[in-house]
Amino acid sequence: MSRSIDYGNLMHEAMRGLIRKVLTDVSQNGLPGAHHFFITFDTSHPDAELADWLSDRYPGEMTVVMQHWYDNLDVGSEGFAVTLNFGDAPEPLYIPYDAIKTFVDPSVEFGLRFETQGDEDDDTVPATPPEILPSRAPAAPKSADKATNDAKEGKDADIVSLDSFRK
Repeated sequence: MSRSIDYGNLMHEAMRGLIRKVLTDVSQNGLPGAHHFFITFDTSHPDAELADWLSDRYPGEMTVVMQHWYDNLDVGSEGFAVTLNFGDAPEPLYIPYDAIKTFVDPSVEFGLRFETQGDEDDDTVPATPPEILPSRAPAAPKSADKATNDAKEGKDADIVSLDSFRK
């Protein structure tokens, strides 16, 4: 059996570590300046925790916004918990890092998109490396369906090659 380096999964792990570090800083110091996050995640992930009415309304994926009001941000090694306001109804969420599909900070035009190829249960299929996206997200989040369609059509984002940052 031949062995190979799984760069796709290594990149996913590194980028999810970046998200963890950013959220840890926000939990300790708050959101600086105009920074805010659009986080799209898989609501059907076995470790995701959200109210039944939210999982019923968003059975596949959901985009949440951390900006003006959030509470109880607790960052762990496998995911984070946060309470967000949904129509004047505070709801606690737990989002595992490996459930995150996109993480965008439009204030600095930064975004990450995580994708997998094929069946996620098949360990032999390599993960597609995450894309680093300069975001051109609007002031309000798009619906999950519109954001997904735009991403598939290449709208609102440019893929940046990491080679352009090497000396």
